[in-house]
Amino acid sequence: MIIDGVEYVRADSVTAEIGDMRIIVADRGWIFVGQCEDQDDGSVIITNARNIRKWGTTCGLGELASGPTSETVIDSYGTVRTTPIVSIAVTGGW
Repeated sequence: MIIDGVEYVRADSVTAEIGDMRIIVADRGWIFVGQCEDQDDGSVIITNARNIRKWGTTCGLGELASGPTSETVIDSYGTVRTTPIVSIAVTGGW
């Protein structure tokens, strides 16, 4: 439907894409950030993975979606395969 030159679509016809760059909360408290590729078995392969060892946030993990804070501590891990508990879209800064 077009109203005043603006096209509108039904909300139930839109699918959300989370993107490839994500923060992944994994089992036993592991938290990674990197380029993610979803697998058919529900797992995800994270390339250029970095473990977020210390969040360094004041508003929780979601604060890192726009990049690390000056207090965030990260370690390089290479490639990791895990089953995510939570996936958070990264908007930039990593």
